[in-house]
Amino acid sequence: MGNEHFDISIPKEYLTRDKARLLYVSSATYGGDWISTPHTHYCSELFYVIDGVGQFQVEDNIFPVSANDLVVINPNVSHTELGFNANPLKYIVLGIEGLELSVENNNANFCIVNFREIKDTVNFYLKVMLREIETRSAGYETVCQDLMEILIVLFGRQTNFSTILSPANKRASHLCDSVRRYIDQNCGDDLSLEHLAKFSHVNKYYLVHAFTDEYGISPINYLMHARVKKAEKLLATTDYSLSVISHTCGFSSSSYFSQTFKKVAGVSPSSYRKTVKSDHGEMEDLSR
Repeated sequence: MGNEHFDISIPKEYLTRDKARLLYVSSATYGGDWISTPHTHYCSELFYVIDGVGQFQVEDNIFPVSANDLVVINPNVSHTELGFNANPLKYIVLGIEGLELSVENNNANFCIVNFREIKDTVNFYLKVMLREIETRSAGYETVCQDLMEILIVLFGRQTNFSTILSPANKRASHLCDSVRRYIDQNCGDDLSLEHLAKFSHVNKYYLVHAFTDEYGISPINYLMHARVKKAEKLLATTDYSLSVISHTCGFSSSSYFSQTFKKVAGVSPSSYRKTVKSDHGEMEDLSR
């Protein structure tokens, strides 16, 4: 009887379990028949081209991509894909929280690696992952998480681990900063917790926990403060009616606007406007 025993020692830098989390998986075909606009994500994205040819825009640079190319994009890096009708891009995207691209002696925030030599292996794992997501059989989340771990190791092999995905230092900070900036820029829109969770690709309960832990205030309360801040500026610099300001700042009604404004600012919108304009008038008199 023959018996062979092999011990396994995995370098700590290659261990991603409990540090990285697969947030989403999506597949698409893009042939240039819809408008693709640059966007960012708080998480890292692994964009794998199954078939076709196209281009990938990162910040202000455009790079050609084709079958078996893997594009790794760090969090908060502007990017988008560009396809052609003649040979549409078919691709799969993995959103991963907790890992960032780390390049030795380089501050690159993205990279492109070709997997032509092991394309059958990579395609197999990705197809299994998609099948698990689609069928949602018991334990599919664990299977997909484990497949992600395998793909990360394969990625390291292709680059001889000179380019690796390493644990991010501030996992939730990327999410929170992205959501905070989104609220600041769109506070006048009809935003909800569900909308913010969809934007950030996370469960709404996780979003509330992470955001509150980061800033000491929930996303919705932060939204209310952002709307009041915007209203303060309009009250001080324009003669718009309270109803117009209420609508512009995203409040559902003038009464709710007045109630929220007083709760946050300590005075009613009318009193705030009167005080600010009175102070402004006194400053003008002193300057004459």
